[in-house]
Amino acid sequence: MSERGRAARIVSYVVLGVFGAVVAVAGALVQDGWFPGGLLLALAGCAGLFYGGAKLTGTRVGAVVPAGVWLVTVIFLSSTRPEGDFLFANSISPYAYLLGGSMAGVISATLSGPGLLGPPGARRPGAG
Repeated sequence: MSERGRAARIVSYVVLGVFGAVVAVAGALVQDGWFPGGLLLALAGCAGLFYGGAKLTGTRVGAVVPAGVWLVTVIFLSSTRPEGDFLFANSISPYAYLLGGSMAGVISATLSGPGLLGPPGARRPGAG
């Protein structure tokens, strides 16, 4: 891979990480406010970002980076502050958001294996 291609891929990972944090915050605000539609919207945003990142970069890391940043951000947002403020309500919706988003990240990283992201008819490296 050329230096220019490697730099572009690293920049795309950084951008995907920032998008992961943005989707986590947006999903945290929406998922319980418009239940159940907000939860479905938040999970669709997660799945779209994770799988889109894998398709964009052509690697599993493209799904893992935004999913990892998303997970860290959601866990950070779910902790209570000393003032007693919290972002997630005490209901089933935040748990469904956390579990569903984590599953979307794992599924996106799993589905983005070699040969699954290439054009139709493309051969995988090392395939006989």
